[in-house]
Amino acid sequence: MMKLFIGNKAYSSWSLRGWLACKLSGLPFEEVVVPLYDEAWEKRREGDEFAPSSGKVPILWDGDDIVVWDSLAIIEYLNEKTDDEKFWPADPAARAMARSMAAEMHSSFAALRREHSMNIRQIYSPVPPSEAVAQDLGRIMQLWAQARARYGGQGEFLFGEFGAADVMFAPVVTRFITYQLPVARFAQAYMQAVIAHPWMQEWIGGAQAEEWVIDRFEAPPQLG
Repeated sequence: MMKLFIGNKAYSSWSLRGWLACKLSGLPFEEVVVPLYDEAWEKRREGDEFAPSSGKVPILWDGDDIVVWDSLAIIEYLNEKTDDEKFWPADPAARAMARSMAAEMHSSFAALRREHSMNIRQIYSPVPPSEAVAQDLGRIMQLWAQARARYGGQGEFLFGEFGAADVMFAPVVTRFITYQLPVARFAQAYMQAVIAHPWMQEWIGGAQAEEWVIDRFEAPPQLG
C-alpha cells in the first residue's frame, strides 16, 4: 500500500494537493500526518522517510523503492498508475490547458502565497489586498473563467469533472474564503463546489480536529 506523509491539515496547502491527488486516484493509501515545526520537526525531517525530499511534505512512498515528492509530480505519477484516466481531460485541447494551468499554479502567485497563508480553520474580516495580490487574483479569475467557459460544460469544476487542475487550485479556494478576498461572481459557484466536495469536507473536518496551533499562521491580515 502507498503511504503519504503530509503536514498539518489546517495549514499545509501542498499537503492538501498531494492528499487530494491520492483520493482522486482511487488507490488505497495510508495517511501519516506530521506536525510541522513542533519540537521534533527538525529531527523527524532528517529521517530516512523524508530524506528524498529534504524533509518537505507531501512525500509519497509506493512500497519500499518508489518515492515521489512535490504535489505536481505526485499527480503525474498517480496519473500514470491509473492508466491516464482520472486526472486530466480526455480532449487534447482541454488537457493542454489543464496542464498549463496546473503548472502555472505550481510556479506562480508568490504574493498570494506570501501574504495569505492557508488556514482552513479561520475566516478573517476582509482587508483590501495589496497590489501584487490583486494582480494574482486577476490572473486566477482569468484562468478560471477561460476553463469554465471553454471546457466546463455542465460540470461544476474547471474542466467539468473534478480533476488535477482542481486539485492544484483547491488550497487557493480556501485562501479566498479565509481572507474573504474579492472574486468574480462566476467564481463563487466554483468555489462552493470545491468546498462542498466530499474529499474537501473530509480534509476540513480533519483540520478542525487538529490540536496543533502555529502562531505565525494565525495572524489576521493587516492593512498595507
